[in-house]
Amino acid sequence: MKRLIEKGLMYGNLVPVDSPPLIERYNRALKQLSGRTTALAEFHIDLAGFSPEVGEELGDDLYLNPKGCNRQFILLSTEQKGAPLLNAQFSNWRSILTRFIEQNEAQLFSLTARDAVAGELEDSVYEVDAPTRLFDFNRITVIADTTGAHVAEAAKLAKLIERFRAESDAWWDDVLIAQMIGLAKKTGDVTRQPVVLGSTNFDTPDFWTAYFGGVYLFRSVAHPALISVGPRAAFGPLPIAQVFDLSQRNDVAKFLEMNALVEPIVRARGTDAGAILRQKMDFILVEAATHLGLDTGAGTTRAALRAVAQTLGSKLPAEFQGLAALLRWVEAGGPWPQLDSRHPAYFYTLRAAQGPNRDLVNMLLAELAPLDVRQLFICHKELFYRLYATWPEAKRAYVADFLAREYQIDKAGARAQLFGPEPDMADTAPARPGPVDIVARVGPWGAVRRGQK
Repeated sequence: MKRLIEKGLMYGNLVPVDSPPLIERYNRALKQLSGRTTALAEFHIDLAGFSPEVGEELGDDLYLNPKGCNRQFILLSTEQKGAPLLNAQFSNWRSILTRFIEQNEAQLFSLTARDAVAGELEDSVYEVDAPTRLFDFNRITVIADTTGAHVAEAAKLAKLIERFRAESDAWWDDVLIAQMIGLAKKTGDVTRQPVVLGSTNFDTPDFWTAYFGGVYLFRSVAHPALISVGPRAAFGPLPIAQVFDLSQRNDVAKFLEMNALVEPIVRARGTDAGAILRQKMDFILVEAATHLGLDTGAGTTRAALRAVAQTLGSKLPAEFQGLAALLRWVEAGGPWPQLDSRHPAYFYTLRAAQGPNRDLVNMLLAELAPLDVRQLFICHKELFYRLYATWPEAKRAYVADFLAREYQIDKAGARAQLFGPEPDMADTAPARPGPVDIVARVGPWGAVRRGQK
């Protein structure tokens, strides 16, 4: 992992906390949330205020995530909105915290100029001890205030001001006036600069969670389903009709088709399909070459990878051959390849359709097509880091060098080319299938076989 850290591919964009005032504010918030403090003179924090260094010091990487389902956070600066979120148990935590900061940026900027803001992503579940508890996650409320309770005190002052204006004899109420003056010294003039945090409630019908080996839950779509990474039989009865695991490729493909959640890369607007397919094929060749003991370290060229393909000949992986057939159709007018969900290349040919579930679907596709290391890194970092630790040294070197050279220099451009424009945060309408064209009706590569398992 040292190579990833050095190249900024792991723990990158964390916010430094290296001044006594910031450390003091952090400790006040940490004491309030967990009863503990840090003795470190400097450290780095993520979007939610978690610090890997503090976690190591305390011997607890979940010191801001007790029991894993009510994430606490510490904000020292609105700059944290650009930091990654580490140790995320749920996929929607990052988007909720980012939206909360962006929609309250002016207020949070003012509050964090003098104090830390501490809070929690609160829901009605306090421990996920059975798969059925996942269905209790319906809405998350962001609870936040400074360690000095500026938001709560401002709310009290606003009510007192309202009472003062409403009561005709309030001018003679010395107790009321004294309370208002005392609170105003702490909160400032709330009539001109209200201290109110809005946009604190977020519906959570669809999400991924790390619980139970990994689970994708889709409830806002026309045909809801739970998709597990591990065997579905281990989950028992659940309050949802459709339950699949990743080994049931045809059922997963049918679910994505019926809900219009995916589109073929070659039909996506604004993409260079040929370039994307070639890069996916390179990643597959790197995997094949490392198993043969061939050198694919940092700096390996595409010409060297073509030599690997020639060496493998008929032993080329099925994923490579399927993508090669599709590339011939794109660039050389070859026959349209009949790739259904039984083919190992099938999920490599898809990307999520535009909509509120775009990132969640791309995360699922990354898990179904793990040899595409770029998509894996962008869409499912938890799985990327776990698999990276198991790869041969040659593959680690190649992947780290590629991501640092090709992706890090233009993250936004790469994401736009691969996945399309960023989804509108205000668009909460569920994806609905519709009779748009033949692809929407019969699936990206032809009708899914209904009876196949």
